[in-house]
Formats: sequence, C-alpha cells, structure tokens
Amino acid sequence: MTYERPDPPMIAGEREMLRAFLDFHRGTIAMKCEGLSDEELRRQSMPPSTLSLLGLVRHLAEVERAWFRRVIDAEDVPLVWSDEGDFQVAYDASGSTRSEAFEAWQAEVERSRRIEAAAESLDLVVHNPRWGEDVSLRLVMLHMIHEYARHSGHADLLREGIDGTVGV
Repeated sequence: MTYERPDPPMIAGEREMLRAFLDFHRGTIAMKCEGLSDEELRRQSMPPSTLSLLGLVRHLAEVERAWFRRVIDAEDVPLVWSDEGDFQVAYDASGSTRSEAFEAWQAEVERSRRIEAAAESLDLVVHNPRWGEDVSLRLVMLHMIHEYARHSGHADLLREGIDGTVGV
C-alpha cells in the first residue's frame, strides 16, 4: 500500500493550511507502516503496553470517526472496534491485519474529508457530548493535527524498534 504524503503549502489560507497539515500527518503514519508485514505491524512496544503500529492505525480510525462523524456530523454510529465506546480496544491489534486496519482507517479518513469539505466554515460549532462542551470545526482540525503528530512520535519509536528505520 502506498499513501501519498503531501507537502503543506508555505502560504495558504487557514482552512487549506489545516487540511494540508492534517493530510501530511496522516501520510506520515502510513509511511511509518510501509514495507512491514502484519506480524511486524502488530509488534508491541514493551510489556505491558499493547501499543503497536497497527494499533495506532486502528486508534486513528476511531479518532477520525469520533470527531468527524460522531461530533461534527452528529451521526449515531458506534466506534469501529468497540460497541461499548471504549477507545482502548483499538490499540489491541493482536488479531488484526494490515488490510483490515488500513481499509477501516482509509474509509474514515475519506469520510472525514467529505464532512470537513461540506462544512460552511471553520467557525461551525457543534456539541461534543463526550466533553459536554461546544466545539468548532477549527478546534477539531487542530485537535486532529495534534493527535496525529503525537502518534507519529510513537510510530517513530515503534518503527525504529522493528527494523531500525528512522525518519521518513
């Protein structure tokens, strides 16, 4: 699987810049997983953690779904891997495959892109029932960039532990 990682523009409007940086970070996660077998993608960081590259991909599918579908679009859909709403379930990729995890993640990313593009502006305000607070699309975009950037750091360490590869 090859995933493009676009270079964010140096000069752009706020929305274009946020979209580009989010896609850059999405691409970084995918690139960290390139060339690895399912077994390597499931390799856990260190006991007792279940953290793995495949677990990160599964988790990010949940995050995409939660923020864009459940919060921005107010869809009444369960999480991808937990009907009980437990975000931690996604991290356990012990029975998962690359195709299963990446198909779910890519489907959620595509849906997220459509939801964001359909919103009139970054000033769109919706209610986040999990937080009990109103949030803007701007906050969601920034939060997603933060989420991916943080997990890219985890992915760096996981990948290095698997085969010594650093950077992308």
